[in-house]
Amino acid sequence: MSVLSLLRVFTAVLSLSVLAGAAWFLGQWLEGDWLRDGDGALVRVRPDWMLWTGLALLTWSVLGWLIAPLVLARPDARPLAPRRGRGQTAPVPGGAGLHIETHGKAGAPPVIFTHGWGLDSSTWAYAVEDLGDRFSLVTWDLAGLGRSRRGKGRPLSLDVMAADLDAVLDVAAGRKAVLVGHSIGGMIIQTLARRRPEAFARVAGVVLLNTTYTNPLRTMIFSRLLLALQKPLLEPLEKLTIALHPVAWLLKWQSWLSGSTHIAMRFGFGRHVTRSQLKHVALLVTKAPPAVEAQGNLAMMNWDSGGALARMGVPVLIIGGDVDIVTKLEASQALSNEVPRSELMTMEGANHLAPLECAEAINAAIAEFVLEVQRAEDADRAPQNVEAGENAPRRDRPGTNQPSMIH
Repeated sequence: MSVLSLLRVFTAVLSLSVLAGAAWFLGQWLEGDWLRDGDGALVRVRPDWMLWTGLALLTWSVLGWLIAPLVLARPDARPLAPRRGRGQTAPVPGGAGLHIETHGKAGAPPVIFTHGWGLDSSTWAYAVEDLGDRFSLVTWDLAGLGRSRRGKGRPLSLDVMAADLDAVLDVAAGRKAVLVGHSIGGMIIQTLARRRPEAFARVAGVVLLNTTYTNPLRTMIFSRLLLALQKPLLEPLEKLTIALHPVAWLLKWQSWLSGSTHIAMRFGFGRHVTRSQLKHVALLVTKAPPAVEAQGNLAMMNWDSGGALARMGVPVLIIGGDVDIVTKLEASQALSNEVPRSELMTMEGANHLAPLECAEAINAAIAEFVLEVQRAEDADRAPQNVEAGENAPRRDRPGTNQPSMIH
């Protein structure tokens, strides 16, 4: 469970409190008080302030989703307008089906995007717009989210998600792909390296966005407190969510209507967030089935990368936000120190949802990285002149392990 999930629980309670307050004030107004007039007759008196207070709270409870983005985010210079394609469904064991979409330039270097937890592949809309003219892009929905089916009785573990990513790699049609993962997407890539290292024969490079190398509770704000609460509170709360799935879903939608979800998700953005970005993310986390989300949260609480990515030998670009509260910048720095062929980039003023709020800068960095990796791959495939000496192409990415700051 991330700090954003906890904030959503808190704001959901706030949302219910507002709705309960509306019901109480309207009930009190309807009941009124019986008083005797000058003639001794009983007269029902209904205070107008109770009516208006109740109506105001009720309006907040059902129309807050329209107001919150206007207050919490900037106007859009570039509105986020995801367009979902028909795509294809890739069957995987357990009756599940992964929704996979391909975009961009056929035959170009392939890039596979794995989204963060509770979201879906529509969060890569900016990347599709910015990179589609140069690369072959593959986006997919994690099992149980978006248009992907989970499969009856199929566990939601990082190992299973890594196996799904292995299946998505087949879409690259024989060419080595660059894997891009945001948050849990980066954890899935690292799990693929640990559990299925042979899959990296089909991987040219990796981009990790706002991710971690261990139990996320260890690398987010208030980590000591959250780790202390993991066993006695957080894990039981996730299990209760699974058991009360229908109730939890109703609470999620009520929280979205009131704008409380928007308030919680605003904490996942930095100073760059726009209204369309906040609205889209708030809607996605509301659509995510609570039981699926809870099982994924439990899986992350018991996960560790084991340092597997460092042994794969592929170039890695690591991008973190300097105000990320979910996976603090220290997690990206630790990953960069661990992986030999890595470069760290820091997005100034960016929070956990940097791929949306800093899309242009991040997509430009991904494009540069993919082109460098592809040049190295092309050089490896070309006949080598053993007498080339200093003119032979270099395989290593320059400036490895050196941080850079994007403003």
